[in-house]
Amino acid sequence: MVFFLFFWAANSGAAQKIKDETCLACHSDPTSTAVVNGKTISLYVDHTKFKHSVHGTIFSCVDCHKDAKTLPHATLHKVDCSGCHADAQQAYARSIHAQDGKPGHYPAANCRDCHGDVHTILAASDPASPVHHDNIPATCGRCHGQRFLMAANGVSAQPFISYQDSVHGRAVANGSEKAAVCTDCHGSHQILPPSDPQSPISRLNVPATCGQCHTAVEKTFMQSIHGQAVAQGNQLAPVCTDCHGIHSIKAPSNPNAAVAEGNVSRDICARCHEGVRLSQEFGVPGNRVATYFDSYHGLAQEGGSVVAANCSSCHGVHNILPSTDPRSTINKANLVTTCGQCHKGVTREFTLTPVHLQTGAGSRDIASIAVRWVRIIYIFLILTVIGAMFLHNAVIWRKKAVVIRRMQNPYMTRMTINQRWQHLVLLTTFIILVITGFALKFPNTWFAHTFGMGENLRSIIHRVAGVILIAAGLYHLFYLATAREGRRLLRDIAPRPHDAFDAWKTMRYYLGLSTEKPKFGRFNYAEKAEYWALVWGTALMGLTGVMMWAKVWVGDTLARWWVDVATAIHFYEAILATLAILVWHFYQVFFDPDIYPMNWAWWDGKMPVEHYAHEHELDKESLAESLAPPHSIPSSSAPAPQQRPGD
Repeated sequence: MVFFLFFWAANSGAAQKIKDETCLACHSDPTSTAVVNGKTISLYVDHTKFKHSVHGTIFSCVDCHKDAKTLPHATLHKVDCSGCHADAQQAYARSIHAQDGKPGHYPAANCRDCHGDVHTILAASDPASPVHHDNIPATCGRCHGQRFLMAANGVSAQPFISYQDSVHGRAVANGSEKAAVCTDCHGSHQILPPSDPQSPISRLNVPATCGQCHTAVEKTFMQSIHGQAVAQGNQLAPVCTDCHGIHSIKAPSNPNAAVAEGNVSRDICARCHEGVRLSQEFGVPGNRVATYFDSYHGLAQEGGSVVAANCSSCHGVHNILPSTDPRSTINKANLVTTCGQCHKGVTREFTLTPVHLQTGAGSRDIASIAVRWVRIIYIFLILTVIGAMFLHNAVIWRKKAVVIRRMQNPYMTRMTINQRWQHLVLLTTFIILVITGFALKFPNTWFAHTFGMGENLRSIIHRVAGVILIAAGLYHLFYLATAREGRRLLRDIAPRPHDAFDAWKTMRYYLGLSTEKPKFGRFNYAEKAEYWALVWGTALMGLTGVMMWAKVWVGDTLARWWVDVATAIHFYEAILATLAILVWHFYQVFFDPDIYPMNWAWWDGKMPVEHYAHEHELDKESLAESLAPPHSIPSSSAPAPQQRPGD
């Protein structure tokens, strides 16, 4: 066949244009192949599809393959589309796609990637075309939806994924021919990065880009205070995407949308109007969102109200204007109408009260001054009245507690001086660590404002307390190993299998399912559980605290994620320990009716013999020591029962 073509071409004149039928003599065979640069490629062209393509009725084969002048021909060069599509080629050459084909990276999109195979290109109006409106997201998604492909070029695939779930993406998926697709915002051939001032997604161009579809909204927005700032080239002015999002735009009715009723004030307006940047740069009042959330409207919305006014309810949405503008919804002349949307029958007098009450010294309106004086008076009243109440009750409580304490003779030693000092150090450092630790995690709570701590002072106090706690823990280990009373403590507080049965029997007894009250030795199951939980928690908090302190060394020696894990363990163990103290330990020390008003052992080490015998009946050794004559008790043992001074 090739020989015949060569003979025919040689005798028909080299200058004669080769016809499509001649080309198809080879290229219509599905099995026809050639080896190019060591690779076998197919030479097959589906002429039927080509005839139905946008080029099929206009061009012949050699109109595009201009270097096919003789038969047989050598390997042909890639077709240059710029011969006919010069404008598109020039635009593409300036695009990010043309400039992204860097060595070592995957090639960026070219004509074929978007329009399809050169022989089957369809018009953009054809529903089967990959560049038809409905197919644009899928076409762009061939690359931009591939995580690894995008990552190889330093780009994220998340924008495309977010678009699919957006109000635009869902509308297109449901058959809308008007919803925005990729090319509506980014352009088609001349796709430029947002940093390029000519890009349709450059910050100052965003309103015009969105305005292609949302014309009325754009017109309203450009007349607003925000739109005026954009027109003046203010890069800090908010544009459509600042409020609605970029690829993840959701309908306002969607509760997860940034512009949903419940999210506007905190998630949108607060980004600019809560900070000081606007105040410093443009003289816009700050703390507007904070004062809103101090008002009934803000408090009600935080409580879940769906009808309480938010920022947009009063200031408008796209038509936001300063109060000095007669068109503004918060202009004095328009406040009756604005407030009347919710408060039917309001008058001008009602609207004179400012919504954003300022309690600072700089506020001069009558409402702010009145509120400020009310605040001062009531803070004084609260401190004096409640302080006097506390002092009154403290005096009475102390006297009654002393009387009850004196009536509980005789006493025995429950905690030695050494043990009480260890407990005091543990108690003090634990409280300091809780306050200074949670002050970092919750900077807007009372923890952070205790003693007026700044971050530098807080971190120093926390670390010093941590070191003292670790040192106390190491001393306790030394105490258990060397002191006679320490070894006895370790022996008596060691967990036993019967502790689990004791817990079961205790629950049955106090639930009324059994008449037999469990008997315990020197330490019951609850005290043992608390002690060993303390040992475990102290070791764990100490280890993770040191890891966080030496995070650079840990990250270099092990891995950075070890520090993250240590931080998480440190935080949640702190919550667990704090709640355990409040719920478990405080009950045994303060809230157990048997020890009212509290267990004094932590203070003076003493405990009534009668109460001890009731709670620790099986500890015959301690009970015998408490009842023995003073001269027969070894100096290292607990002292005999004694009366307190003044009894």
